Amino acid sequence: MNLLSQDYVLVLNSLRFKSLKLLTHHSQFFLFINVSLAFKHLNALLMKRSIGFIFFLCINFVTYGQTTILDQVNGEPVSYATVSFGNGNGIFADGEGKFIFTKKLYSDIDSIYISALGYEKLNVSTENIPESIQLIPFQDALDEVTLRYRPKGKSKDEKLKPTLHDDYYKCWLPTIESEIAVFFTNENPAKAKKVNTLLLPIKVESKDWSKRKTKTSKKIPFSTLFRIHFYENDKGLPGDILTYDEIVFRVTETSERVFELDVSSSDIFIPKEGMFVSLQVLGYTDKAGKLLPNKKYREVKTKKGIVKISTTFRPLLPFTDQINIPKTYVKRIFLNDNKWVLFDKKNIQNSNLLLAGLNNYGMGLGLQVYKEDE
Repeated sequence: MNLLSQDYVLVLNSLRFKSLKLLTHHSQFFLFINVSLAFKHLNALLMKRSIGFIFFLCINFVTYGQTTILDQVNGEPVSYATVSFGNGNGIFADGEGKFIFTKKLYSDIDSIYISALGYEKLNVSTENIPESIQLIPFQDALDEVTLRYRPKGKSKDEKLKPTLHDDYYKCWLPTIESEIAVFFTNENPAKAKKVNTLLLPIKVESKDWSKRKTKTSKKIPFSTLFRIHFYENDKGLPGDILTYDEIVFRVTETSERVFELDVSSSDIFIPKEGMFVSLQVLGYTDKAGKLLPNKKYREVKTKKGIVKISTTFRPLLPFTDQINIPKTYVKRIFLNDNKWVLFDKKNIQNSNLLLAGLNNYGMGLGLQVYKEDE
């Protein structure tokens, strides 16, 4: 049974349940009319193969398999927590801490591992996943008092320009399991440097889109959610988090080729040892920006059986050979114990980008630089 037919059955079952409930309140005539109209409307939509509408109905009528991740101390939702399956695959909770897991979707998974920055990792059996799961904050994160450093005096705006290009084939294909971090040095530690904006090169479509042999020459709409993290420099690798602020943003097919993200409210100052800024795709969203369930892989039928291929998301991220010093690091969220490595040929095998000499993501910064202390 394919995904469409599964959703069809779920909707029909939910409608049957509502019909029985209505029977105690309305006459059989009105019940027949209401259900008939509902089935007529549903069938018309199915003829159009409107998967988005089916998903909407399933979420509203069928709540089985939906779980909310909460902070054990304050009861607040833990946004965008990582739900790992322990086999190299996983998903993310949405902005309200909710995720969907059913045995129909993931029949071979016996347990899941839930984690989020500032919380203890939790192992949960998939036999009977509760409607809510509580994460315990790390004690140091719970007791931490963040001192916001606000230097006084005059300042000026400076820009570390991004490096970008329009070559569709020289881009990183974002996947859910990957996080990319770029290292920024502090050339003059005597001057305080506040990060006000991130300048993120993106590639929405191919520059020759209209000439490509596709079913349509129009740009295909999409809406993708990304997350930003700031890390300390720990002996050349991303270390402790610099802020627990939840920094997310959405990119669509109408976005500019350099996406400017305002992060001034997080009061991030570049440490003397430098820092890392990371970019991570969370998945596609609906029109309102709410994260949709996104599978890490898609299953493709071949002569040798079903092959799992990583799901890639737009926009693409242009990589460059115009930066001499390697300063881009990557990690696989669900693999290699979530460890960071330098993006080079020693650590990354069979990368077409590295084979072409493209070893850096050209992120830029908008800075507010203060004068030296007198």
